Amino acid sequence: MSAFGTVFAPEMSLTRYEQGQWSATEFVSSDSLNLHPGAHVLHYSSTCFEGLKAFKHQDGSINIFRMEQNIARLIQSSELLSLPPVDAEQLKQMIVDIVKRYAGDVPLPPGSMYIRPTHIGTEASIGKAAAPSNTSLLYVLLSPVGDYFASGSKPLRLLLADETRCASHMGVVKSGGNYASALQPILKARQSVQADQVLFCPGGDVQETGAANFLLIDGNEIITKSLDSSFLHGITRHSILTLARDRGMTVSERALSVDELLERAQKPGAEAALSGTAAVLTSVGTLIHDGKEYAVGNGEAGPTTNALRQALNDIQWGKAADTHGWLTNVC
Repeated sequence: MSAFGTVFAPEMSLTRYEQGQWSATEFVSSDSLNLHPGAHVLHYSSTCFEGLKAFKHQDGSINIFRMEQNIARLIQSSELLSLPPVDAEQLKQMIVDIVKRYAGDVPLPPGSMYIRPTHIGTEASIGKAAAPSNTSLLYVLLSPVGDYFASGSKPLRLLLADETRCASHMGVVKSGGNYASALQPILKARQSVQADQVLFCPGGDVQETGAANFLLIDGNEIITKSLDSSFLHGITRHSILTLARDRGMTVSERALSVDELLERAQKPGAEAALSGTAAVLTSVGTLIHDGKEYAVGNGEAGPTTNALRQALNDIQWGKAADTHGWLTNVC
């Protein structure tokens, strides 16, 4: 089985921003892009992207999960990177049209079609370190994917690090540079303490990992950092919190310190999880801090984490009512 995200549909939808306007959308080969070596994105990281999924239901219909929210976040990221303004309606049509074109390649659950809209600055100028790109490229890649946990899931090990994932004012932007800046700490954590991920906690403030939001579950309460510009506003995070409220849970979006996290995590029945598009909700079994390991609850996947993940999957897979209007039917 191919690794997650390494197989692509043969075509992608694409538009160019030049002379103040977007071109008509095209379907082009997805195996390459033609960029000038001086393109702004290659030197000054003017790039942002999104990740969302389309699901095939038992009746054969294809449904995209929370497309409008992903488009809104890409527009926000583009604005904060001073990229040309994205046309929301055009991007929506680009996503719908390319998914329709390859509807036959959307796997049945637990598989899905992973959708990757990407916006990059293309102006050929290496003198614009302090100026935005006046031209850009917006394209939508498709990648049919299987079960993220095909090889079996196990609770993750997280190293708590007193450092930032990225520049604090850029955390809200879904940009490649933020992932790049987190890579070295993650690789070092894997080598030194066999951690799966780093939970960034600058100044003792529990924020996020390199690629996912963090949630602590203590009894009927779910605790996660309140939204600010320092970390990514996850759409899966929002979905999980909404479903938690639907179940009558108390949702506390507030500051969470490392000391409080370690204290609560060791309580019987405590759970912790990471939320994201690919894995939905992944259990955390061990926290590593100052050379000591702390089991979260009993160190295993907890029932609330499993129930929330299943509740979200059921909506995505068409097995439960979409009471929040999260699905867009495309065919």
